Amino acid sequence: MSSRAFLSFTLVPALWFSASAAVTTGHPGTVPVAVAQNSKLKTPSLLEKAQAGDPNAEYQVGWSYFTGKGSPVDYKEAANWLRKSAAQGFADAEFALGYLHEHGKGLKKDEHQAVFYYTSAAKQGHSTAENNLASMYQHGQGVRKNLAEAASWYGKAADHGEVIAQCNLATMYFRGEGLARDYAQAANWFRSAAERGYAPAQEDLAWMYYTGAGLAVDNQQAALWARMAAEQGYAQAQLDLGYLYEQGRGVSLDYVAAYMWYKAAADRGEKRGELQLKKLSSLLTPDQVQRANADAAKLTDSLPKLDMGNGLASVGGLFPRH
Repeated sequence: MSSRAFLSFTLVPALWFSASAAVTTGHPGTVPVAVAQNSKLKTPSLLEKAQAGDPNAEYQVGWSYFTGKGSPVDYKEAANWLRKSAAQGFADAEFALGYLHEHGKGLKKDEHQAVFYYTSAAKQGHSTAENNLASMYQHGQGVRKNLAEAASWYGKAADHGEVIAQCNLATMYFRGEGLARDYAQAANWFRSAAERGYAPAQEDLAWMYYTGAGLAVDNQQAALWARMAAEQGYAQAQLDLGYLYEQGRGVSLDYVAAYMWYKAAADRGEKRGELQLKKLSSLLTPDQVQRANADAAKLTDSLPKLDMGNGLASVGGLFPRH
C-alpha cells in the first residue's frame, strides 16, 4: 500500500477533509488529510491579521479560498495567500503550495516546485510533507528516484505518528524496497497504524497473522484485526472476515455470518464478494439468505462510507484460500 497526503493542519488523525476517512488523491503515495478547523474568510480579525502579515492568518485565508469555506473557491487567490505565508517559513503553507504545484491547482503543475515546498515543510518536521516527499522520491516525480531517501523520509513521518507513512514504511520493509526486507519490521509498523484505527493497516496486520509473515500464525488475531477494519467499512477486510467465518478459522464456523460479510463487501463494490455469494448461497436456506441480506443492509447503512482510494491494496492481497 502506498499513499500520499493532502493538506494537513495537524498530525493525523486530526483530519481536515478525510484520510482515513482518507481518500487518496493523485498518484499512489499521497494521503489526503483534513483540517481540524474552519476558517471564516469574512471574519474581520482574520483578514486584518492576514493583511498585516501574520503567517498563520495568511494560511487560513488561503485555505478558505482553497476549500470554499468562508469564501468562493479560488485556487489562484488561495495560492497568493499561501505563498505569502510560505515566504515566512510557515510549514503548513509550504506543504499546501507543494500540493498545489503537484496537482496544478491555481499554479502551473510543477513537480520540481512541489518537491521544493514539500522539502521546506518536511525539514520543519511536517509529517505529511515528509510522507509526500518520500513518495516523490519513491516514484521519481520531480526528483531522481531514490528508494533509500524515500524510506528515510517515510521513517521520519512514521516516527511523527503519520499513519499513512507508517503503512508506506511497512510496505517498503515488506517488499525490500530501499531497505532490507524485514517482515517483522513491516508487522511492527502496520501495528502502529492499526492501533490508531487505520483500516488498511488493520487489514494488512490481519493478513500477516493469517499467513505467518513476520508474525506467528494466529487466526484469532487475524480475525480480530480483520473485524476492526471490516467494521469501518473496509471492503477487502469484510471479504476476508467472511472467508474466516466460512472456514471457521479464528471464529466459529457460521455460513450466515460469512454471507452477511460477503454481501457487505459486494455492496461496497467488491466484485469478489459477489462471486463468494454465489458459491455460498447453495449452502443456505432461502430464509437464511434473506436474513443475511437484511443484516448486511443494516450493517452497510450503519458503517462509515470509507473510500480508501487507489494504491491502498493489502500488501498480500486476500487471505490465501486453502
